[in-house]
Amino acid sequence: MKKILFFLLFSSILLFLTSCNNENTNKKIQLAEVTRSIFYAPQYVALEKGFFKDEGLDVELQTTWGGDKTMTSLLSDGSDIALVGAETSIYVYAQDSKDIAINFAQLTQTDGTFLVAKEEKSNFSWDELKGTTFLGQRKGGMPQMVGEYVLKQQGIDPHEDLNLQQNIEFAHIPSAFVSGDVEYVQLFEPTASAFEKEGKGHIIASFGEESGIVPYTVYMAKQTYMDEHEAEMKDFTKAIYRAQQWVAEQPAKEIAQTIQPYFEDTELEMLTSSIERYKSQGSFATEPLLQKDAWNNLKNIMEEAGELPEDVAYEELVNTTFAKDVLQD
Repeated sequence: MKKILFFLLFSSILLFLTSCNNENTNKKIQLAEVTRSIFYAPQYVALEKGFFKDEGLDVELQTTWGGDKTMTSLLSDGSDIALVGAETSIYVYAQDSKDIAINFAQLTQTDGTFLVAKEEKSNFSWDELKGTTFLGQRKGGMPQMVGEYVLKQQGIDPHEDLNLQQNIEFAHIPSAFVSGDVEYVQLFEPTASAFEKEGKGHIIASFGEESGIVPYTVYMAKQTYMDEHEAEMKDFTKAIYRAQQWVAEQPAKEIAQTIQPYFEDTELEMLTSSIERYKSQGSFATEPLLQKDAWNNLKNIMEEAGELPEDVAYEELVNTTFAKDVLQD
């Protein structure tokens, strides 16, 4: 009897110690995302499907709502890794920061906004925008810079040919479009599709299709963190790559069902159509490697918008080590 009790006690202790050891091996990573968006579907897939956990990572996600706040969180050690527009790393570099932010994995590779009109346009021509009131995005942010870049490619000077409004906060742009005397607006999904379904607007063009490949949203970390946590960086990148491949292979509805817990107020049908729209135009990167051509396209877009503070070389702010290692495994 004593032997049985001793065996049970010993087994319990061993189980407890094993459990503790497993918890300790899950390396914690604080991840900050610039906003909550269907555009970031592969990230939510990695969380929901357990891809991070498979790599021994305990990833805690926080939404920091805005590029400035996201970078503040990263630079002040409020987060370890940030998902934000690649342009923010250039802004930080230009401020002579002691600890620069390095881009190491790309998540989205096109702009994610759509041109929405109040009235239906069966045969839309970009020239129709001239002389109209256009509700744009925040000055210096990727949506606005890409918007201006595309308009210029279409022969439209956004500051001369349009009544361009940029004084509305990101969260209030949709309601300002509906209630205001505005003819056109630049919107993300699922808002663009929701407006179309509700008769509040009509999607007539895609800025993502017009702008080409660009590192629109990327993962970045401070140089010091990256140097001290190389194993975690590779494991994180591996989980993201796995999620990117899964998203590329699965139908939109399956993806929508997987990430729905992150969008409880959005109907499954709307999630599905939004994901399908992004998939069809190649918005989700299928691998984490940020290419040099895409980086140069980003700088061209920033320069066209008058927002490039410094011509920063690809090799200076992009670390491809982890992405290349993952792709070769």
